[in-house]
Amino acid sequence: MHDYFVGQLAKRVGINTEAIRYYERIHLLPRPARKESGYRVYGETDFKRLLFIKRAKELGFTLKEVKELLDLKVDSDAHCGDVKQLAERKMAIIEQKLKDLKRIKMVLEKLIHQCVHEEISSDACPILESIELEAE
Repeated sequence: MHDYFVGQLAKRVGINTEAIRYYERIHLLPRPARKESGYRVYGETDFKRLLFIKRAKELGFTLKEVKELLDLKVDSDAHCGDVKQLAERKMAIIEQKLKDLKRIKMVLEKLIHQCVHEEISSDACPILESIELEAE
């Protein structure tokens, strides 16, 4: 078994030490043992858990959703179908965000196309005028 200090663990996982401390505060990561010197000592289980958290975040899961995934992972009554439902909810959110981004892209493309006189004053800029009209 390998023991890590917080900096070593952070480097191995590829995150910063503040993230590790934050995950401890919000109970995504258990509080580590401490040496007599007061330094925190982490083990291989902590390393694997942090990798799990990092990878789940890379897939777009929020920390709340990561906690749900971790809870399902340790719940002996949980099934793969439970995890699948959580992933399907995440997929639906991502699909909606993609639709929203495509709509925003179309609007921006239209506004950029309308901006044919780049030398005019920003007071008459069609992009700014459109944004101002949308705000009203």
